[in-house]
Amino acid sequence: MKKTLLLICFVVLLQPLVFAQQSISVNTSGKGEPILFLPGFATPGEVWNTTASNLPQHSAHIVTYAGFGGVAPVEMPWYEKLKTDLIGYITANSLENLTLVGHSMGGNLALDLAASLPDRIQKIVIVDALSCMREIMMPGVPAEALAYESPYNDQLLNMDEAALSAYLTQMTQNMITKTEDQALVKNWMAVADRKTFVYGYTDLLKLDSRPLFPSIKAPVLLMVAGQPYGPGALETMKKQYNGLKNTEFVLATESKHYLMLDQQEWFITQLNSFLNK
Repeated sequence: MKKTLLLICFVVLLQPLVFAQQSISVNTSGKGEPILFLPGFATPGEVWNTTASNLPQHSAHIVTYAGFGGVAPVEMPWYEKLKTDLIGYITANSLENLTLVGHSMGGNLALDLAASLPDRIQKIVIVDALSCMREIMMPGVPAEALAYESPYNDQLLNMDEAALSAYLTQMTQNMITKTEDQALVKNWMAVADRKTFVYGYTDLLKLDSRPLFPSIKAPVLLMVAGQPYGPGALETMKKQYNGLKNTEFVLATESKHYLMLDQQEWFITQLNSFLNK
């Protein structure tokens, strides 16, 4: 009887921890100081596999978000659940001296985590992520003006397979140089949960990470894609991150948005150099 009661208590205690991780899936490998790899929007953690394999002196914690990469979707709002569950994952696993590597939206999540857990984070690598995408894409539009229910979102939700394929082809061609990598990322996006793909992007457009800057202690490496905007992309990033202290910028002159795919060797060299400082 006592053993049964103890088992019931143990299961009850475990339930909040399991529930708290519903919006993320994390694959771990290796030993050494930990790196948390955060992919961009609609991209599974698999995008980081090659990068992680080239950092054998670190343990890799590779994240995939709900709705993508075969992870079950969750209810909206989506981004806040990711942030909460990532904080829960870091604390539950007692991760210290942690480096955060975030691509695109993953960079915004890295800033949120660094501001929330400043004493656990030792370095941050932000890969072509705007601190406030809305300011560039929709200047003058406040976050409160954006809603899940909108004609544009309805159009995306109701796209047939042919229209979606054409939409994703254009998107990936704009963000990735090599045709084989375009096809890979397009497939990831095509199999994503459609509601997460549409409404999650609304969450992303609402973000403004700039108020977090004063709370961030760790040094930052900010990698910027040089294509298609050239040196102007670097100037935009410097303006977006004005006020974030201890930040180093590097420009990948020949790369589009997916730097880790377009210039893999360059990317790993830059990452290793920053980690070893």
